Amino acid sequence: MYALLASIPILLTIVLMVGLNWPAKKVMPLAWVTALMLAALVWKMPVHWIAGASVSGALSAFNILIIVFGAILLMNTLKNSGAIKSINKTFHGISPDRRIQAIIIAFLFVSFIEGAAGFGTPAALAGPLLVSLGFPPLAAVVLALVGDSTAVSFGAVGTPIIGGVAKVLDSPAIRETIGQYGWSWDTFIQQIGIWSAIPHFVMGTLMPLLIVMILTKLFGPNKSIRDAFEVAPFAIFAGLSFTIPYTLLAVFIGPELPSVLGALIAIGITITAAKKGFLMPKKTWDFADRSAWSEDWIGSVEPEQESSTVEINGFMAWLPYILVAGILVITRIPALGIKQLITAPAVTIAWKNMIGTNLSYSLQLLYLPGTVPFVLVSLITIFLYRMKGDAVKATWSKSLKQLVPATIALVFAVAMVNIMRFSGNNASGSMDMLKTLSTAAAALLSPVWVFMAPLVGILGAFMTGSNTVSNILFSGFQYEVATQAELSRTIILGLQVIGGAAGNMICVHNVVAASTTVGLTGREGKIIRTNIVPALIYSLVVSLVALLAMGIFVPALF
Repeated sequence: MYALLASIPILLTIVLMVGLNWPAKKVMPLAWVTALMLAALVWKMPVHWIAGASVSGALSAFNILIIVFGAILLMNTLKNSGAIKSINKTFHGISPDRRIQAIIIAFLFVSFIEGAAGFGTPAALAGPLLVSLGFPPLAAVVLALVGDSTAVSFGAVGTPIIGGVAKVLDSPAIRETIGQYGWSWDTFIQQIGIWSAIPHFVMGTLMPLLIVMILTKLFGPNKSIRDAFEVAPFAIFAGLSFTIPYTLLAVFIGPELPSVLGALIAIGITITAAKKGFLMPKKTWDFADRSAWSEDWIGSVEPEQESSTVEINGFMAWLPYILVAGILVITRIPALGIKQLITAPAVTIAWKNMIGTNLSYSLQLLYLPGTVPFVLVSLITIFLYRMKGDAVKATWSKSLKQLVPATIALVFAVAMVNIMRFSGNNASGSMDMLKTLSTAAAALLSPVWVFMAPLVGILGAFMTGSNTVSNILFSGFQYEVATQAELSRTIILGLQVIGGAAGNMICVHNVVAASTTVGLTGREGKIIRTNIVPALIYSLVVSLVALLAMGIFVPALF
């Protein structure tokens, strides 16, 4: 009975968002009210705990929103300055083979933008670029969305883990449990990143080939995956060029840099290799003549164009991203000493024992990626490109407007999850809602939970349009199920993060945004039906990797 009641906020979210197509900004406040009523009336949670959980959730959401704003601001600054136009030109003339173009743009360029910006920008940016190169609009959107997967777990410099998993799981009880295992909190978060990266390594290496298989099977003149295997050596090479630095960065530095720096390295390697003819196919592959294209491949409007007509040379166009990567590196490596300075208590805003509870909140503005480097580099870019006042004003105004829907959704999503997490502080003696749910789930599905965990992540991303919000909704749930089922909590949380990344291929928000940029409005259903297959393949492969890890390689991992 309690498990059924505890599931109501999540079921309400699924029904309203998936079944009735309501936006997250309307659904999450209702879900929060539902959780609040259950906490007060059924779980007998004291008012000060309900208030404390809600306020701490809203403040945690504020930290995430700073990152979201910074990511959006940097992207809009580059668009309105004309830098994006120059970045696009980098990709023209690399190779006339559409398969090579798809690998470099739909996987590597998309992964780089995901690592730097995230939040729906990669596919919306890469779609028009592919169309400008001669791809059918439907192919451009499908491939860009499928390619925006491996990088998502570390998107927007690690937000799904830092702003999602870490924010939701941070509690005195969990910190104590981790300490008993011998880990610090930072070690635990880094281990979640590592066990997101390792299964991703396997599937991420194969993603360029999978993208080309989709391209040749669905959009090629022969409708055959055999055309994809001609480029398999280069595809695997491109995959490894990304996944090797990606995994090493996750293991040795942390969750902020794997996607942005791994993709930057891979882009340099693969473009150089392509220009030198390394592992290039003997025959150049292209689409059939445009007259033979299916009607539903073609967009109804022209792709969105950048507002600036200013020309910026290649290096200068890429300089803001180089600065972002460089600043992140020097502020994330403890040996350099900068991390200690910008995270010191003197520059940290903290609130402990909130509203009579043991909950706490902290804000490290100088360490938060939204301010340093995103807002900082955005400000530098204004002077770097000598942007006019009107362009700067339009950029900031647009960025703030884009933040509004995310603000409502995130604040209430985190507040709802916090109420569910901390509802164990009650007068009824009942377990909290997430433990109640996880106990029931573990009893029913624990033998196959390694296969269920990424599917939960996919569902969360599909529902909410964000890996970060998927992690906010379900990380606590996954932690408790893993505890009840006696599975590695670290690896199960890694699978949650990976599932949220794979769900990016089909999440409604991203599909709508990407479709709109190439004039495919109204064909979102077709795109989702196409992309659900690679999303499920991704889920199955990473589950098998996790099963091997828990059974053979690290059976005693926390």
